[in-house]
Amino acid sequence: MAKAMKIAIVDDEQDMRQSISQWLALSGFDTETFATAEDALKRIGPDFPGVVVSDVRMPGMDGMAFLKRLMSQDSALPVIIITGHGDVPMAVEAMRVGAFDFLEKPFNPDQMTELAKKATQKRRLALDARALRRDLSGGAQIMDKLIGASPAMERLREDILDLGQADGHVLIDGETGTGKTLAAHALHAVGSRASKPFVLVQCGAHPDEEMGDKLFEGDPDAGVLPLVEQARGGTLCLEDIEALSPAVQARLLTFINDQGAPAETRIVAVSNLQEQGKTSEDALRPDLFYRLAAMRITLPPLRQRGEDILQLFNRFAVQFADEYGCEAPEVGAQEAAQLLQAPWPGNVRQLINVAERAVLQSRRGSGTIASLLMAESETVEPVMTTEGKPLKEYVEAFERMLIDNTMRRHKGSIVAVMDELCLPRRTLNEKMAKYGLQRSDYL
Repeated sequence: MAKAMKIAIVDDEQDMRQSISQWLALSGFDTETFATAEDALKRIGPDFPGVVVSDVRMPGMDGMAFLKRLMSQDSALPVIIITGHGDVPMAVEAMRVGAFDFLEKPFNPDQMTELAKKATQKRRLALDARALRRDLSGGAQIMDKLIGASPAMERLREDILDLGQADGHVLIDGETGTGKTLAAHALHAVGSRASKPFVLVQCGAHPDEEMGDKLFEGDPDAGVLPLVEQARGGTLCLEDIEALSPAVQARLLTFINDQGAPAETRIVAVSNLQEQGKTSEDALRPDLFYRLAAMRITLPPLRQRGEDILQLFNRFAVQFADEYGCEAPEVGAQEAAQLLQAPWPGNVRQLINVAERAVLQSRRGSGTIASLLMAESETVEPVMTTEGKPLKEYVEAFERMLIDNTMRRHKGSIVAVMDELCLPRRTLNEKMAKYGLQRSDYL
């Protein structure tokens, strides 16, 4: 369960701040009260894990000055302003400065609770997004998320490291669910632009004219810069670029040409057409395609990644088992072969779904991985493949998974693993080294 968000209540009237605190505490919030804005500022920093409720009229620093200070250090902090009967114009001004909302005295306590719920939800989303951006800003951390030891994944990581150091625009394509957005984040994080903005936009999420305005016009009346300006110096990632109309594609091409080289704003275009029997070349105007595709990364489909399938399944199953408070399911030899042989039309995204459902089945003590794969094949259009895998690949993939599961179950105890698998220490050490398994990961 998510931790309760904190509510900082700032009011010079003791009865008012105590009554607000008591009501919100009964509604499940963690409250803290302050008699002055100066005292509150000692506790409220840029990453304050909650929201602020503040009166407007206070001795010393008043509510408006307090609001401006809070907005200057964290513009995403929701601040609810409490006003007297004659202070509505001031409340409107507070909204213009950046307040989340205002309540006029006397107010209904239920109104306060509803506002607090909305504000804390917004704050939680903002803090989660901020934490994600920090996580993604470290090139090493995000490269670790590109899991897999298959040749296809080794080449992908090398391509990302190489192109990350360049300044040219990049086209990323591949089937749905292969991790194209993650690759775009990694491309930004390992390059010289890592400390600059990474702006992600879904091209198909807005009507055509609105998308063009968002990219190149912004909203001057609201002080919102166009996305190309928000990403200046960094990376503008255009997901589903094929959704852009020819007119917007033409404006994008003009923007790219006007920048010259090196580009001040790098464009990383993500295309999702491969599985539909088309390519990004079919969907984009030729001159734009060739400007973007001079540097190109194609994500490998899961069915071409060999033993990565079992490694990913294991990792996701363990994560879901932790989340649901149960043991991860054991995968036998037959089930491992079925996982390796499945066509995986939905790629990693589909594998995540199967891993979660396998954990839920295991918790109930019923069902098989084979039945899940059959159910998936009925709901997702299959991708047929004639790519065969040698027996050696199946055997090694299962062997790695078996050692990995046994090490995890025995929490890194080499002796217990040797006994269960009937392996001498030297053989176990050699196989762990071969498969990149480290005892320290299981302790």
